[in-house]
Amino acid sequence: MQTVAIEGKSREVFGKKFAKAARRENEIPCVLYGGEKNIHFSAPAKSFKHLIYTPDFKTAEISVDGATYNAILKDVQFHPVSDKLVHLDFVELVPGKQVKVDLPVQLVGVAEGVKLGGALMVKMRRVKVSTTPENLVDTIKVNVEELLLGQSVRVSDAEVLEGVEILNPASNPIASVEVPRALKSAEAEEADAAAEGTDAVAEEAAAE
Repeated sequence: MQTVAIEGKSREVFGKKFAKAARRENEIPCVLYGGEKNIHFSAPAKSFKHLIYTPDFKTAEISVDGATYNAILKDVQFHPVSDKLVHLDFVELVPGKQVKVDLPVQLVGVAEGVKLGGALMVKMRRVKVSTTPENLVDTIKVNVEELLLGQSVRVSDAEVLEGVEILNPASNPIASVEVPRALKSAEAEEADAAAEGTDAVAEEAAAE
């Protein structure tokens, strides 16, 4: 599990004026909730670079006023015009307490259908799970090795982990092997040729 360290400054003043002042200094207002109390703090924008701009799931180790909190990023707000960071919400990871997390899907293996010329199409890149910090993982693995042309792997096929419950519908497709047009055309031609051969045999039999 990858962790990003964040050094924050506690803040007791709230409101738009404070938020604007903080952002002018390139500090991003944040709130950490889910523990014994809500922690309001700010931290340099660059602190969040490796936490936000990545497809990987990472936890955060937030230090404020000498105390350290393990957390996950819950929500990110961007400015509608400049796309700059505006505000971040974190949820504290409390031992034994359930937390809902979006985890990336890791496809394992090479599908048989791909070896035959098919194209692997990813339908779902993340799944929502409910778990405790003790059982938290950074990916949900799904084996695709046995997928044939035209087949799909679904949420129900994901690796079952102790203490981790996947909340997405079990029937939702995660990935599928689609048959390319060229391969479909070749199969169609073979089918037509086989049909013509059958018709020819039938005509010869009728003529006799």
